[in-house]
Amino acid sequence: MRVLCGASLLLACAGAVAGCPPGATDRAALDALRRAEWKLVDDGRRQALAIELLDCLQSPDPALRDDLAFAAISRWSRDRQLAPATLQTIRATLTARLAPGSADPSGFARPFAALALTEVARADRMAPFLSADERADLVRVGTAYLHSVRDYRGFDAREGWRHGVAHGADLMLQLSLNPALDRAQLDALLAALAAQVMPDGHFYIYGEGDRLMAPVFYIGRRGALSSEDWSAWFAALAAKRTTPDVPTQASLAARHDLAAFLLPLYASLKEQGTAEMQARMLPAVTAALKTLD
Repeated sequence: MRVLCGASLLLACAGAVAGCPPGATDRAALDALRRAEWKLVDDGRRQALAIELLDCLQSPDPALRDDLAFAAISRWSRDRQLAPATLQTIRATLTARLAPGSADPSGFARPFAALALTEVARADRMAPFLSADERADLVRVGTAYLHSVRDYRGFDAREGWRHGVAHGADLMLQLSLNPALDRAQLDALLAALAAQVMPDGHFYIYGEGDRLMAPVFYIGRRGALSSEDWSAWFAALAAKRTTPDVPTQASLAARHDLAAFLLPLYASLKEQGTAEMQARMLPAVTAALKTLD
């Protein structure tokens, strides 16, 4: 029989049983912990619960998945309350979920694995704990995942968010900010992002363009790519869009999605970009925007 712990007993509960909610707690206790702003004095219990909650990232219940599991992991990670060993377990568990062919019948496991891995990438950026090989593997797994997304569902009133492209882009953002990444790894991020700017025949309506452009902006801030590099990258991106004499759903979607990517990037460069970024990137972005005419 699964042991259910009331809110007042949460700190005393120990052990774990697979499933969601974890076998050592219950929904009411998790709700109470959320209301307490995820304050959990028992460090050992916090580490264990963070790992136990990984099953809930696959839950079809949006409250368990988003408001409880992801919220707890994100809060503890950002408050630096998760030990490197815990973060390593989270990394290993979730990168396995992103492996090609991994089961995800309801479409939540992979997007939320990518989203939670953003917290691992951020924690490593703030206080490095991954080896170079482990970080390279996170880049490889993350970019392969973003390339592979074909489920473009965003929000559902009953089931909540899937948002696979946006979550993949968020992982690219955290990786792009890490100074340990080299030029080849930045190029891998850019290739994955470019692959999803204009998915075939799909109109983005949930802010995906903004999420995709953010890591491109921050890669630009690093100064690793020259103006010639950016001109080639944006020209290749714009060239992916076909312009038939008679518009089709696919051609209209591509124009819509390219604009939804380029316009916020242009605005970000104008408003927040340094003079050096503007000199390197704005001519290429402007040229790509002109192809939308």
